[in-house]
Amino acid sequence: MKIAIIGAGAMGSIYGGHLSLKNEVYLIDTNEDIISSINNNGLIIEENGKSNVYRPKAVTNSEGLPEMDLVVLFVKSLYSKVALAGNKNLIGENTYLMTLQNGSGHEDILGEFVDDKHIIIGTTEDNGAVLGVGHIRRGGIGNTNIGMLVEDNEGFLLKVKDTFDCCGFNVKIHDNIQQLIWNKLFTNVSLSVVTGILQVKIGYIRSNEYAWNMTKALIHEAVEVAHKMGLEADEEKITKDVENVSIKSPEGVTSICADLGAGRKTEVDTISGSVVRAANKVGVKVPTHEFVVNMVHAMECKEK
Repeated sequence: MKIAIIGAGAMGSIYGGHLSLKNEVYLIDTNEDIISSINNNGLIIEENGKSNVYRPKAVTNSEGLPEMDLVVLFVKSLYSKVALAGNKNLIGENTYLMTLQNGSGHEDILGEFVDDKHIIIGTTEDNGAVLGVGHIRRGGIGNTNIGMLVEDNEGFLLKVKDTFDCCGFNVKIHDNIQQLIWNKLFTNVSLSVVTGILQVKIGYIRSNEYAWNMTKALIHEAVEVAHKMGLEADEEKITKDVENVSIKSPEGVTSICADLGAGRKTEVDTISGSVVRAANKVGVKVPTHEFVVNMVHAMECKEK
């Protein structure tokens, strides 16, 4: 299979490296140092107590590359549209676009480049970290969960499963992938976004009644949207799960909190923003989510 991986961070490198074992893989990233290191030294991944070297074809742009069977996005979601627009030549009428990015609603952006029947959305339970330029640690192996917005009449999901599984992944195909994505989303659209706005660690949320009240309000609104979408969502259980995260990981720092603290833009538009967009589609009012999205964007504009 011809596969382009856009984004050579930890996860893009793990998928790009492994898939290159049995496929024609192009790893695309604008960071010239990363691309040069991979081409000169190989992509080094620490895993299972070993240091393995993979050799995907690494490029800073896709000029001159053929149309792909599959394009996988592994950039931060706020760069998705720019990344796809800059690599439109990879996308033919039979090309599938896949996202395993955090958050939800990515299909809105992918839908600007291909039709619904060529969009694959999902989540990954793998995790990794960047140790250096072209040097990655694969910290844990989990399922790669995928599904489509419409019926898979071409059977492409099975091809993806076969292709990925034989390269060291464990793909699970889901008929209702949105359910899985929203199950993962509830914590991020409540606890995580509040830590960002308050610039506090995870433990603060449950220890402060006002922070906890806002978090519960966000959960309630998200559950109402999920129900209107036809998804299952047990508000009591979700609230308890979020509470346990705050209590059991008191020193944890969320990505939204870290990004705002460092003066970086966040992925709030595909986290809390995705709830707002979904709410507008199904006719549910979510004033607390609208507030936190505006608040996060206002904080992004502050000087460091």
